[in-house]
Amino acid sequence: MNIYLIRHGDDNENYRGGWCELPLVEEGIEKCKKLRDYLYDNKDIFKIDRIISSDLNRAKMTADIINEKLKVDISYDSRLRENNNGLLAGMKNEEAIAKFPNVFFSNLEYDEKFPGGESPKEFFERIKKAFFEIVDENRDKENIIIVTHAGVISIIYHIINNLKWTNKEKAIKIEKTSISKVVVNKENITIEYENYVPHLTKN
Repeated sequence: MNIYLIRHGDDNENYRGGWCELPLVEEGIEKCKKLRDYLYDNKDIFKIDRIISSDLNRAKMTADIINEKLKVDISYDSRLRENNNGLLAGMKNEEAIAKFPNVFFSNLEYDEKFPGGESPKEFFERIKKAFFEIVDENRDKENIIIVTHAGVISIIYHIINNLKWTNKEKAIKIEKTSISKVVVNKENITIEYENYVPHLTKN
């Protein structure tokens, strides 16, 4: 089985992300349309059976746009949400700084929760569990797309590559609407390529 990890399109960076439910901005919608067209034009290569998306709005919109042409089975899964930043979700950046100074993901201790949210440890354990559950649930499929978030994809990278993950390290650069290919076989799980954006580099 091949799993194509796709990061959602651009959202409004003036607001805190996490469990924010704000929609994609226009630039993000346009990138998703380009990705949709690329996947459809290459459908005989990707041969997608199913799309599983985080149920947060920015990911859900991305998945829905992709599926306008692929027209495959699609589901929305809360297990694939970005880190739960609790009371800060969807808050304007300046308001968040005023109300919760220095409360950033990278500043939290590993087992320290966001106000009303989860800790980095809980986030990591949630994604680790979800990823292997989704792999097991879809072994009868040939190829699936998972539409999710940068933090989720970063954790999956670390798990597959047997690397230690912490919230203190510099974030891996994962482009909006990028594709990363994960190959699942009986022996192991590997990453064939990552951060692939052919739809954004075409003339």
